[in-house]
Amino acid sequence: MTTLEDDEADIDPVKMILPDEEGEPEKLTTVGDGAASQQVEQHYIRSIESTVVIRQLPSEGLSFQLWPAATTLVTLLDNYLRHPSKSPLTATLSTDRKLKILELGSGTGLVGIAAAVTLGANVTVTDLPHVIPNLKFNAEANADVVTKRGGTVDVAPLRWGEDDDVEVIGREFDLVLGSDVVYHDHLFEPLIKTLRLLLNGGTKKRVFVMAHLRRWKKDSVFFKKAKKLFDVEILHTDPPKEGSRIGVVVYAFIGKI
Repeated sequence: MTTLEDDEADIDPVKMILPDEEGEPEKLTTVGDGAASQQVEQHYIRSIESTVVIRQLPSEGLSFQLWPAATTLVTLLDNYLRHPSKSPLTATLSTDRKLKILELGSGTGLVGIAAAVTLGANVTVTDLPHVIPNLKFNAEANADVVTKRGGTVDVAPLRWGEDDDVEVIGREFDLVLGSDVVYHDHLFEPLIKTLRLLLNGGTKKRVFVMAHLRRWKKDSVFFKKAKKLFDVEILHTDPPKEGSRIGVVVYAFIGKI
């Protein structure tokens, strides 16, 4: 019988496959007897002419899959490096020193890893404890390209709303990232509590850049609560995909000193 460990041994995480003509990532799927299906995607980052490799485990749950807003953030990071004067991220990312970045609800880690390779940043990717093994797998699969670009990727558990978890990873980040993190309404308050700990207070303004695809009317509850605590701006809006009325929107939540 094939085990999950056997499946991992069959995956070549450094195999380079360029996207097709439409720019979609190339996908490989490995299925083992009694094991979760594994999908490995290669995301070509044009600004560095290299590829980020991401493993998904769809049968394990939502945290193990890529969501649409992640692709939007990766594209913005890629385009920032190529055309900084035209990027909506320029005001947030422009600095003379190496950025220290935290990603919340990282899932597969694509956004955080992309930030490390495009910006040469020190990035900490986080999620719930049971998601950490796959995050580590993806961080290790991209270690060579991250190092080559002068970045680092650390992996750490972080439960929203838990002060102790924030204290462990620290608060001295220049930027916080997130994509498709507003979905379950019972997580609105814990997420806002964590954002308050990370963004508010201190001697400098900190920013949370979040890509979000609105799915339910209840999402507005999160934004109403957030606007009472942070200055919220729209940085970018994707055009709707075919068959959809809305596209991904990228927001900046600016902490108050």
